[in-house]
Amino acid sequence: MASLDIVQAYYTSFNQKNWEGMLALLHPEVRHEPNQGDVRIGIEKFIEFLGKMDESYEETLTDMVFFTTPDDSRIAVEFVVRGIYKKGEEGLPEAYGQSYKLPAAAFLELKNEKICRVTTYYNLPLWIDLVSKPKND
Repeated sequence: MASLDIVQAYYTSFNQKNWEGMLALLHPEVRHEPNQGDVRIGIEKFIEFLGKMDESYEETLTDMVFFTTPDDSRIAVEFVVRGIYKKGEEGLPEAYGQSYKLPAAAFLELKNEKICRVTTYYNLPLWIDLVSKPKND
């Protein structure tokens, strides 16, 4: 399967909340480089991350544009995150169901038809501003 097809299937699974489908596309020693925080290595660490994300955020990615390298080993994707902030996290604003729309990007590397690196970028101060707006009662 082509790298682009694998990455598109990965994000389709994300939008469908098909975590098993996502995990099946990852290399066992996947390197996850989040926008903030420590690098996570391995499927188990990625599963922990997915659990925390699923608990705190309801997200769908839209307006996806994919870019591939000539050797088909790396894919970049630009997208818009449309989300709901469900449960607050330490060091972040209180959550009460705020919605947000945030531009983001990710860079993925593949090896032997498995995603071996996922690096994600977004503007955290913008996200904090979006979810810190006063609650509309």
